[in-house]
Amino acid sequence: MTSHIRNFCIIAHVDHGKSTLADRLLQLTGAISERDMTAQVLDSMDLEREKGVTIKASAVRMFYDAKDGNKYEINLIDTPGHVDFGYEVSRALKACEGAILVVDATQGIEAQTLANLYKAFEAELVLVPVINKIDLPSARPDEVAEDVGSLLGIDPDSVLRISAKEGINVDQVLEAIVQRVPPPKDASEMPLRALIFDSHYDSYKGVIAYVRVFEGKFKSTDVLRMFITKQDMRPVEIGIFAPGMKPTESLTSGEVGYIATGYKTVHECRVGDTITRAAEPAAEPLPGYRVPKPMVFAGIYPVDGEEYTDLREALEKLQLNDASFTFSPETSQALGFGFRAGFLGLFHMEIIQERIEREYDLNVLFTAPSVEYEVKMIDESVITIDSPAELPDESKIIEIREPWMNIEIITPTDYYGPIMDLVIKKRGIFKKQEYPAPHRVQLDFEIPLSEIIINFFDELKSRTRGYASLDYQFLEYRVDELQKLEILVNGEPLDALAAIVHKEDAFHKGQRLITKLKDLIPRQLYDVAVQASSGGRIISRANVKATRKDVLAKCYGGDISRKKKLLEKQKKGKKRLKMVGNVEIPQDAFMAVLRLDEE
Repeated sequence: MTSHIRNFCIIAHVDHGKSTLADRLLQLTGAISERDMTAQVLDSMDLEREKGVTIKASAVRMFYDAKDGNKYEINLIDTPGHVDFGYEVSRALKACEGAILVVDATQGIEAQTLANLYKAFEAELVLVPVINKIDLPSARPDEVAEDVGSLLGIDPDSVLRISAKEGINVDQVLEAIVQRVPPPKDASEMPLRALIFDSHYDSYKGVIAYVRVFEGKFKSTDVLRMFITKQDMRPVEIGIFAPGMKPTESLTSGEVGYIATGYKTVHECRVGDTITRAAEPAAEPLPGYRVPKPMVFAGIYPVDGEEYTDLREALEKLQLNDASFTFSPETSQALGFGFRAGFLGLFHMEIIQERIEREYDLNVLFTAPSVEYEVKMIDESVITIDSPAELPDESKIIEIREPWMNIEIITPTDYYGPIMDLVIKKRGIFKKQEYPAPHRVQLDFEIPLSEIIINFFDELKSRTRGYASLDYQFLEYRVDELQKLEILVNGEPLDALAAIVHKEDAFHKGQRLITKLKDLIPRQLYDVAVQASSGGRIISRANVKATRKDVLAKCYGGDISRKKKLLEKQKKGKKRLKMVGNVEIPQDAFMAVLRLDEE
């Protein structure tokens, strides 16, 4: 009976207590026994627990006996809060009718609270605003309730005040879900349409698709079809999350569950796709599907060349679980064989790096991240490049376009000046400002993505003592005066350190990089020249001095010609060594590119 079903999700900024609230709801409804209870039940990855963020969405079914005497089936769809996983959030919201908006009583409204709130408005969800962490000494529940009330246009007294950690007033949240969130429409007689809002890979059952059934119903024996990939399959099993996977015979409209597809990769079963029945398919898929597009690219190389095949296997396994992560083989003169990988953002890249090192015990080297550029050639063709080393010769290029982003920064008004200074230094353009609450300002800028991916977030946090929060969306590709900055060691270009920079920044960046590299490259037995070149000319140079062996140590007294002979012999040896010598570049040198702006 769909009238007794409620589907909802929890939206919040990172670290506002979303996973803790989910834990309390599971405990209150008895969905999980006290013995199995751990903090952050739904965050099953070690990394999720350590970083305190939800990376993968998950779902769970609970049963609640409401005060009106009825028993309700409540499906919680847990979503990631980080901006890199925005598409997953939008699909999870589509699977619900309502959302709990969690705001921290000490922090107030932040950028991702607003970004996710607008997504919830777009998905036409009913909102249940909740203020969390009222037990903390620094909590300001009344002030934050005023802000939330004026933002949503509701009475501040109707905003629930809870402490998920202490379990204060959490039962009111369940009551509010039952009373305020509408039940799903009963459409079980229509052709089947189910939305895949997440998926993960299971080595026994293949890809497990998390689905919300919108129309129709299906049994485990039906042959199902994917709309986008046009593939048919008979499920290995279907079931619900309680919170572990529990097989059932059928799923009907309004319900949330899973389908074990038996597919070998997540690519065959994409998030946002619609499942229908092969025998009587629906006329069109559910709206809103798109392929997640990587925004940040970096090279991944094994530190030990022999681990290349192990690294490839590790990346393939990671891709089974994460369809938005892409990679292809590439070679570098300096680093040998490796892979060019695409990520949704810098945080996504950090997660992948940690997972490679932890789960597969591999020692890897990541090159400095770059973004995807569009290059218009003389023959009017447009090519996309995601590695600065791929940039064609300048004489063949008409223009280079780089991706620009819309960014939204929410901050206390005291930090208005430092933020303006930071964004304009990074080639940002100020658009507008709004005041979502007294003493808080929302600043909207346009800024090149390449300026955000390195250090921007850290600098924003340090300039505002951690109070500012950031959200960003892709805007468009724009033409600008961009050129390649190359680093030459002993006359050989180091492709892994190449970067595409703005013409005005090339000289300063080149100089700063050379100064850094001069200290980082270990001294050899011969002089090593480190140069930066851009726009066809050398713009900076430094020498790494040779370490000299004292060949005169054994030479006591005697004629000066003996000493000269030994020194000449040493000189010839160094010359020969310089021709065949290979300069080892440490990992620090590649990270220096990331830390350029820290001075």
